[in-house]
Amino acid sequence: MASLKRFFKDTFIYGLATVLPRVINFLLVRIHTDALPTNDYAQNTDFYIWAGLTAVLLTFGLETAFFRFYAKVDKKDALVSTSFISMLMIVVVFIMMMFFFFDSFLNFFDFKNSPLRLKLFIGIMVLDAIAMVPFAYLRASNRPMKYAIIKLVNVGVIVIINLVFLKFVPEFIADGKSLPKIITANYNSIPIVEYIFVANIFGAAISFLLLLPYLLRFKFQFDIDLLKKMLAYSWPIAVAGIAYIINENLDKYLIKRMIGDTEMGIYAACYKLAIFMNLYVMAFRLGAEPFFFNHADKKDAKETYARIMNYFVIIGALVFVVIVVYIDFLKGLFINQEYWSAIQIVPVVLLAYLFLGIYHNLSIWYKLTDKTRYGMYLSIIGAIVTIVLNLWLIPEIGIMAAAWATLIAYGTMTVISFFIGKKHYPINYPLKKMGGYLMVSIVISSISFLIFRENFWASTSLVIIFGGIIFLNERKEIKLLLSK
Repeated sequence: MASLKRFFKDTFIYGLATVLPRVINFLLVRIHTDALPTNDYAQNTDFYIWAGLTAVLLTFGLETAFFRFYAKVDKKDALVSTSFISMLMIVVVFIMMMFFFFDSFLNFFDFKNSPLRLKLFIGIMVLDAIAMVPFAYLRASNRPMKYAIIKLVNVGVIVIINLVFLKFVPEFIADGKSLPKIITANYNSIPIVEYIFVANIFGAAISFLLLLPYLLRFKFQFDIDLLKKMLAYSWPIAVAGIAYIINENLDKYLIKRMIGDTEMGIYAACYKLAIFMNLYVMAFRLGAEPFFFNHADKKDAKETYARIMNYFVIIGALVFVVIVVYIDFLKGLFINQEYWSAIQIVPVVLLAYLFLGIYHNLSIWYKLTDKTRYGMYLSIIGAIVTIVLNLWLIPEIGIMAAAWATLIAYGTMTVISFFIGKKHYPINYPLKKMGGYLMVSIVISSISFLIFRENFWASTSLVIIFGGIIFLNERKEIKLLLSK
């Protein structure tokens, strides 16, 4: 139980570091949807589709490899410096490619009308890539508070710049208030959507500067044998990461090209409401990944992993119910009314992310047994499901096809991973209990969304009922976790 308490403490801090900045960032969706027409919002989404794919290619699965080898090797200096130097070499190659083929990449990324956007894209990618190793070091060495502080500073910079250039300056100009000519002249010379990317590059730069002291304390050395072992472990994870980006972003890419910019912008804005589940999954994963590796040699490891999965499903099911019940309140709070027509995708995407979180918890079997190729196979299966269903169904039923494709893809990956994992690293998960919570949460959410959307008190009573069911079933575990 002591190890579980430590796990939840670290997960809470990582959750704060992940959830709070992203929630604050999520609040910017209202600023963005107020400031940008739907087609400009589609351009913003397009930018981050390519950013996600490029980030996976640059980091090449080395973050997970870092955690795996941090728990195994004695020479931490060699691990940190070898990882960082490797990232620097990858980044140098990336910069050279972008420099020599700049015009070709302008067309490839569909940035041909904005060379500045590609330059900002390159800068953001480079800074995020070289920050990966020091961030991973903070996580692996159990320094969640320092990790959290840097993440919060990052998002603070991004929020301030967004507020200034997307809200305050336009309001000053609209009200006829005087601003220095240099500001108004330069402001109008840049498309408003690009100030979002300007904010991100400043945030990334400040984060890296704050991380530098943690790098400079190490003796820099390059261990080629260690790098070969890390790459052998990481390359399937990189392929799996590419497949994950396809699962996450192909829907938006295809909606834009098969239906139009407006529909893609509307879909992407409503999709953002699922961020609450995504943040929960991400926060849990940030705490779980280093914990799973560091706890692997304990006698009660498998029992601990099973209990963690149970807790994950319980909390995730409750998050799912709460968001669906209050979905109309959330959409009015965070999204401009022009974007509401795609709100029906949100419950489906929320459930998809919950299955993704279960999949991440299950994935410990192939990471601990060094069978990372299975993660690659599973992600490729998910990507194939995503591609086939989107291409087949988007022309037939529109944007809902994309949401259902995401759910089916993550659900398929979860089920297959569970059955293969039973053979390689069997863990006795409480399947009946977890399945029961999932089914009850789906039923309650469906009743609320389809019947009680306009009845606040009826929907709230459903949340209370579900919370009561959880408490009655888990009260002993809750008391143990809360005890000193």
